[in-house]
Amino acid sequence: MSKFTKPEKSWMMYDMANSAYSIIITTAIFPIYYKAVADNAGINSADSTAYLGYTISISTFILALLGPILGSLADYKGLKKKFFFFFFLLGTISTVGLLFVPNENWLLLLIVYTLTSIGARGANVFYDAYIVDVTEKEKMDDLSARGYAVGYLGSVIPFVICIAIITLSQMEIISLSVTMASKIAFLITAIWWIAFSIPMLKNVKQLYGIEREPKVIVNSFKRLGRTFKEIRKYRAVFLFLLAYFFYIDGVGTIISMSTAYGTDLGLSATDLIIALLAVQIVAAPFAILFGKLAQKYGTKKMILVGIIIYTIVCIYAMFLSTVIDFWILAMLVASAQGGIQALSRSYFGKLVPKEKNNEFFGFYNIFGRFAAVTGPFLVGVTTQFTGSSAIGVFSLAILFVIGFIILLFVPDVEAGGTVDKMESA
Repeated sequence: MSKFTKPEKSWMMYDMANSAYSIIITTAIFPIYYKAVADNAGINSADSTAYLGYTISISTFILALLGPILGSLADYKGLKKKFFFFFFLLGTISTVGLLFVPNENWLLLLIVYTLTSIGARGANVFYDAYIVDVTEKEKMDDLSARGYAVGYLGSVIPFVICIAIITLSQMEIISLSVTMASKIAFLITAIWWIAFSIPMLKNVKQLYGIEREPKVIVNSFKRLGRTFKEIRKYRAVFLFLLAYFFYIDGVGTIISMSTAYGTDLGLSATDLIIALLAVQIVAAPFAILFGKLAQKYGTKKMILVGIIIYTIVCIYAMFLSTVIDFWILAMLVASAQGGIQALSRSYFGKLVPKEKNNEFFGFYNIFGRFAAVTGPFLVGVTTQFTGSSAIGVFSLAILFVIGFIILLFVPDVEAGGTVDKMESA
C-alpha cells in the first residue's frame, strides 16, 4: 500500500465504508430479516422474493434516471463533492431509519430500503467517477481492484460483529430478540459507513471539470443532450456500455438476491451468513489477482473471464440442492465478483475524457442501473411464473452470454485505442 498516495488510499477507504452496506443490507442480514417479516405477515415465499426484486428494480430505475443529469451537473468544478455528500447522507440516515420501521410493516420496510439503496448507489456514481481525479490511467486497474479488496476484507469486521450479536440473541445468551439484534446490525452498518467515509470527504478532491457558467442547470441539460447524441462517436465507450448493460445486470441481481434465493431453497440463515462471510474473505485476494492478471493479459480479457464464471454460476444454480452446492456456488461467485466490478470501473475510466468524466460515469450509471431494473424483474417474473427460484436465476445466463458477445467487439484501448475520441460507430 506504500506505493499509493494519500488521496488514492482515502479513495480506497470508501470501498471499505460502503461494502459494509453492501454485505449487511443488500446481500445478507436485511434480506433475511425482510423475508422473516414478510412471512409473519402471511406473504408466501415466492411472492416476497418477487416483491424484493421489484423494489430493487424501482430504486435502480429512479437512480438510472437521475444519474446522467447529476453527472452532467457534477462536471462543474466544485460540485462533485456536494452531490456525493448528499447521497451519502441520504443513504446513512435512511439506514438508521430501518430501526424505526414497525416489525410487522413489510411494505414500509421496503420503502425505507429503497431510500437506503438510492443513497448508497447514488454516492457510488460520484465515488466511481473520482477514480480519474485520484490516479493515472496506468494505475487504475490496480487501484480499483485493491479498492474492492479493501472493501471486502474491511466489511468482514462489522459483518462478524453483527452476526455475533444475532447469534447470541438466538442462543439467548444476551437478552435481545432476533428482531432487535438485526436492527442493531443496521445501526452498526450506518456507523461504519460514516466512520470510513471521513478520509474520502477530507482528502479526495475534484481535479478535472469545467468552469462554472451562468444557468448551470439549463446548460447541463444542453451538454447532456449533446453528449447523448454524440455518444455513438465514441465507439469503444458505446460498445462497452452496451455490453456492460447486460453482464452487470446479472452480477448485480445475483448479489442482491442470493440470500432470498438460498432461503427459498430451505437453507438456514446460519448457513447463508457463514457462506456470505466466506465470500467476502475469498473475494478480496481474487479482486487483487484479477487486477494483476489484467496488467499482464489485458483488462478486457479478464472481464470476459469473469463473465464466463458467472454464466457457469447461473447454470449450476439449476442443480443446487444442498449446503455444499451453495458453498460451491458461493466460491465461484467470490472468484469473479470483485474482479469483474473493479475492472469494469477502471476500464471505463480509461475510455472516457477526464474533463467530462462525471457526465460519462453518469451514462455508466444509467446503463448499469437500467440493467439492474431488468435483472431482478426477470428473476421475479420467472420465479412467480414457474414457482422455481432456480429457474429464475438460470434465466440470467442469457444476459451474460449477450454481454460476452458484445464485449468481444469493444476496441481494446490498451492495444492502442485512443481515449478522448473514438472513430464513429
